[in-house]
Amino acid sequence: MLEKTNQVNLLFDFYAPLLKGKQREYLELYYLDDLSLGEIAEMHEVSRQAVYDHIKRAERQLFEYEEKLLLAAKHEQRQALLERIRRIVEELADGEAREELQALLHQLSEMD
Repeated sequence: MLEKTNQVNLLFDFYAPLLKGKQREYLELYYLDDLSLGEIAEMHEVSRQAVYDHIKRAERQLFEYEEKLLLAAKHEQRQALLERIRRIVEELADGEAREELQALLHQLSEMD
């Protein structure tokens, strides 16, 4: 369950603006704010089933977006490459060159 939660949170970071209002709101309350279905239902004066349905549709939508756009997968690949480059820079570069390369790597990582 924790793995799915982490995956949904990552996808939410990339695709939240593409979700419809209630889907985005309920998903945020459930996954990010850690509210129960009952708490969300009570807040919005709807049934737990309605909340559950919105969340499941939103999850499905997030996975479909990722399947088509691969933004999260590409992000993880970039992060892995940046980490490999950081290790190489630490091992091979010295002095000013290392500092400049580290600054450039930091700029690259901030672009995400």
